[in-house]
Parts: sequence; C-alpha cells; structure tokens
Amino acid sequence: MLNWNDIIRFATHGNPEAPRRVEKTVEEWKTQLSPEQYRITRLKGTERPNSGEYCASHEAGKYACICCGEELFDSTIKYESGSGWPSFTQPIRENAVKYDKDVSFGMIRVEIMCNVCDSHLGHVFPDGPAPSGLRYCVNSESIKLLEIQ
Repeated sequence: MLNWNDIIRFATHGNPEAPRRVEKTVEEWKTQLSPEQYRITRLKGTERPNSGEYCASHEAGKYACICCGEELFDSTIKYESGSGWPSFTQPIRENAVKYDKDVSFGMIRVEIMCNVCDSHLGHVFPDGPAPSGLRYCVNSESIKLLEIQ
C-alpha cells in the first residue's frame, strides 16, 4: 500500500516503470477526445467542483484512463471526500499512476498522471482516510468506468 512518503519519493526521484507507453500527436489526441477532455488531460486543466460524471457515482467497476484505456483505479477504493471530485485511496497498481511536483497557482502539490500516456488526472493529497492517508483527487473527464466483465 502506497503512503505519502512513497508519493514524495516518486515525485522527486522518479516514477515506477510504466507497463507500456502510448504516445500520439496533438492532432491525434484532439481527434480522439472531446474539447473538454483534451483541455483537462493534455493541457492539465481542471473541471469545476461537483460537476463531473463520477463525482457522486457508486457503480462497481474499474476506472480507466480516457486517453489510453489503462486501468487506474478500482471502485472499491473510491470514497466521498467532500472535495467535489472523485476520490480514491490508491491506484489499482503501483505503476498505474505517475507523480510530478506541481508548483502552479502559487501552491506546491503533487500532480497525478497516467503512467502510460502522461494524461493529467488530477492531484494526490495526504489528507485521505486510513490506512493510506491518501486522497487521489481525479477529474471525471480524465477517466471512464469500465463495465464489469
């Protein structure tokens, strides 16, 4: 189970190796994604609080990257954080998500991205529930819920 020390180590000393890589041109991403998905995932945007499709969703399944389809989070680790964005306590695998120090907007945060295609997902914070204490705060536009097989 990842904890805040692991996140800081990844953000400062390098991320786990990705299971695969997906790289596309700007035009390929723009063709594949809606304008809002492109703004959030490729330009590091943020959706308005409480506006995302998955903010209050409690459906069972796995959440995958909207850009490349890589599985990122499981619904069993999703919780109501009150933040206005879907929140998870852990990624589905240690190497599913990559981390980067984010100093935009006069704050110091840790950005989370898909480790396969570098899609911006949101940020992770050390104020989540036990036992990990982590809150992965994710934009709904950056993920999709996969049907249970």
